[in-house]
Amino acid sequence: MKNSIIIFFLTALVFGIGGCDKDFEKVNTNPVLATSLDPGYLFSNAEFSTAIQTTNYQSQIVQQIVTPYTGVLEGGNHNIVYDPNSNTLFNSYYVNNGSGPIVLLTTVLDQTKDNANRSNLYNMARIWRAMVFQILTDTYGDVPYSEAGQAYLKSINLPRYDDQNAIYDDLLKEVSEATKALDASKPTESGDLFYKGDIGQWKKLGNSLLLRIAMRFTKVDANKAKQYAAMAADPANGGLMELNKDNAYIAFNSTFNNPSGNYFQGTERGNIYLGKPFVDYLKSTNDPRLTVISVKYETPSNPLGTTGAENTNPADQNGMPFGYNESTISTEPNYPGKTGAAFNYAQLNRRTLTKIDAPEFFITSAQTQLLLAEAVTRGFVSGNAADNFSKAIALHMQQLATYDALATIDPNAIAAYVAANPLNNATALQQINTQYWIASFLNGSEAWANFRRSGFPALTPNPYPNADPAVKGGFIHRLTYPVRELSVNSDNYNAAVARMGADNMATRLFWDK
Repeated sequence: MKNSIIIFFLTALVFGIGGCDKDFEKVNTNPVLATSLDPGYLFSNAEFSTAIQTTNYQSQIVQQIVTPYTGVLEGGNHNIVYDPNSNTLFNSYYVNNGSGPIVLLTTVLDQTKDNANRSNLYNMARIWRAMVFQILTDTYGDVPYSEAGQAYLKSINLPRYDDQNAIYDDLLKEVSEATKALDASKPTESGDLFYKGDIGQWKKLGNSLLLRIAMRFTKVDANKAKQYAAMAADPANGGLMELNKDNAYIAFNSTFNNPSGNYFQGTERGNIYLGKPFVDYLKSTNDPRLTVISVKYETPSNPLGTTGAENTNPADQNGMPFGYNESTISTEPNYPGKTGAAFNYAQLNRRTLTKIDAPEFFITSAQTQLLLAEAVTRGFVSGNAADNFSKAIALHMQQLATYDALATIDPNAIAAYVAANPLNNATALQQINTQYWIASFLNGSEAWANFRRSGFPALTPNPYPNADPAVKGGFIHRLTYPVRELSVNSDNYNAAVARMGADNMATRLFWDK
């Protein structure tokens, strides 16, 4: 296993590290415990805790998965505000009883900034902290940044929200500086869950993240996008991810389960379906990935092992359309009926991508090569966009075998698909970003961010009739802040809203124009 999870006997200890910014209302009473733990352990737990279940909004906004149900499962399926689901990312990354990645990484930086023997750990933490903050600001807009995670370090319990544009500028600085500062001649960190401290791999991760950040500027500052994309792609700086061994992911196991795997295999297993736009696109292009992603279970609501026949024939896969709830779905023109408590639509394959020990991918070579293909297409860097595009498709198809041997796609099928789908200069941006949508399946935050930035794939807005008025007839562009923030951190919340715009799902981020 690429990154064996051997450190998490420390998890119980880390839960006592301390709340980030008063929950932002609860402050842990022990302000010294974090400093008594090796920062390498804190860093490993920060990597691990970055993986959370966010499928109620992100993957449904981009129409890859869907549930028809109202109530506790609502969110992107019906384009409504439902705080318990929309606040998940905010609470998990900032708070999580003190074990959220922001407080852990901030503590690591504080403990290692002046320690020459831990300079690689310091710079690895800078890179990963930037990755986590990019997800946060891409989700909510203005968020606590410069003062976040410092309840104990500086007694900042109610952090101010930073302007999202300023956050992005600092992410560029942090990642570019930290990546260059990594030094293989200095001590490394074997507890790192991604690469066991391999500095060459971390440089590729840093550069690939830098490219991802840079490409967010394509609509609003092409010169900045070009500057940092060129820096990221420069081989002299360490290179980009090119092979699946470069992927940054957590390899879960039977003891430490994938949060999304538990979701798909647990009590909600019969309530989650593949979205019709996603299934239809894969079917229309004869994409061999459909055979390992999608399945029709004879008895969908049963636990795996008692579901009966498992039909993976591509021709039989039928995604659930958007715009319905559990009562109205029966009026859908191609309604397939129910078996027991579940509808007879295609679901995610529980033997492959949604196992409880399925890996969680954060940044991959497939995604990186697609962004590089776009950067070449836009003239930001030199290269061969068609080669990068074809390579990326093959990489993602091969990546699926990481989930399970059953998800292995025949090399001949990969070669045939790549040959049948070459990059066309006239439609390059659409092709590249539609493949990015597929390559980011189950990485909902990134799929959603790139959809907003690029406008691809060309999806039809969710037609649910009772959608929130702000986004009815359109798409969700951000999630609303947790309701708790309105009362607990009201001054900073109000300042952010005054600067950014209304705290609703229609307000666009600065790069989403």
